[in-house]
Amino acid sequence: MRRHLETAEDELKERLLVMGGLAEEMIRAAVEGLRDRKEAPLRTVHENEETVNRLHIEVDDRCLKLIALHQPTAADLRLILAASKINSDLERIGDQAVNIAENAAVLLGQPPLERKLLDLPRMADLAKAMLKDSLVAFVRKDVELARSVIARDDAEDRLKSEAFHELMQIMQSDASTIQRALGLILIARNLERIADHATNVAEDVIFMVLGRDIRHRAEGSPQGS
Repeated sequence: MRRHLETAEDELKERLLVMGGLAEEMIRAAVEGLRDRKEAPLRTVHENEETVNRLHIEVDDRCLKLIALHQPTAADLRLILAASKINSDLERIGDQAVNIAENAAVLLGQPPLERKLLDLPRMADLAKAMLKDSLVAFVRKDVELARSVIARDDAEDRLKSEAFHELMQIMQSDASTIQRALGLILIARNLERIADHATNVAEDVIFMVLGRDIRHRAEGSPQGS
């Protein structure tokens, strides 16, 4: 029975890694389409969305069966619950990548802004790295790597704020840029939310390994604070 449970848990991790890899590719393709002003990468995002959605349903089903068919210990149950929450965050990351692709498609039909894309590609690279490391932390039960992901979220927030500030200046100096600049603001917000979801995954890793829920507070603060 124990061996069957461990095999099922390994398969669950594998499916989440596949799902995470697809989500990372969706982010890359969406930003590539925006940066290079090409439609082909944007179509890839929509194609991958269907696979991510199928995996989302499959992983939920696997989690339910693990609880129903086995008698998971507390540690196993935390793993299953973490996997279920991570599954939801990965699906939402895919949704954010689709939003980026849709906004990028609109921008392709308009003249590019004279300035470059600010720090949006940098934001995308940071978000992708946070996503990848959060999943590695999940598979390896690596609390320190998970903490490093959480720490990087502040950098993503700063980049979003800087992009927002600069785009506001562009709009104020030239009203003809408003629609294009607003599109880039939405994309910056999408990238920030992707980083937030990666942070959620990292928090779930800490819960899974240590049994400690650190959402909405600093990790070391008292439960009642």
